[in-house]
Amino acid sequence: MTSTAILIPARLESKRYPNKMLVSLDGTPLIKRVFDICNSTDFNTYVVTDSEEIASMVPNYILTDEARNGTERCAIAARDLHYDHYINVQGDMPDITVRMINTIADYLRYYPITTLFTDMPKSQQDDPSTVKLIRAGDQALWFGRGMTGYGDWHLGVYGYRSDALALYPDMEETVEERVEKLEQLRWLKAGWTIGCTRVDFNGIEINTENDISLWHKNREHLLSLGDFA
Repeated sequence: MTSTAILIPARLESKRYPNKMLVSLDGTPLIKRVFDICNSTDFNTYVVTDSEEIASMVPNYILTDEARNGTERCAIAARDLHYDHYINVQGDMPDITVRMINTIADYLRYYPITTLFTDMPKSQQDDPSTVKLIRAGDQALWFGRGMTGYGDWHLGVYGYRSDALALYPDMEETVEERVEKLEQLRWLKAGWTIGCTRVDFNGIEINTENDISLWHKNREHLLSLGDFA
């Protein structure tokens, strides 16, 4: 039977929004909210961080040294773990769902690296904080922030087979990865195929301080409809 763990990479000093992992959403720190949802699945869940303050917010954590991005942080943590598959849920995904996590876990049957996308509202097409995905069927061709008017909305959730994840820190960090600030481009530039599958998503990603108020407004709207992100 395949063993799977969820890793939530989180750092305190985010460049776009420092200390966002500790910001309160309905009285719960962002990182704790993400952890609690992930931990409600059938998979063991760990927050992977270089911050003892973040680690103090959750019962299961792995402290690492500095890393260039979240995938690299997951790869470092996985060296001391023994799972077949890993799911990387970004710490800024307070509306992650169990269904999304199970979907990406299932898709690792077909690809060594997987990710999720959803429909992109027109209002987000011009927003550089929103990552766009270009694909052919269920294979990712490119990811970018500056593309406008086309593309799917890429969500910050990844699945890796353990052998693929172990290779990531030794791959070349490319110009495109640095310019776009998108860690998944390292896989594509190294010739890997990333599988992608669509999910329904009516939530908010916390990329900037403005997203906090958007999250609260969206939450109130969903509650009024009897729906939950």
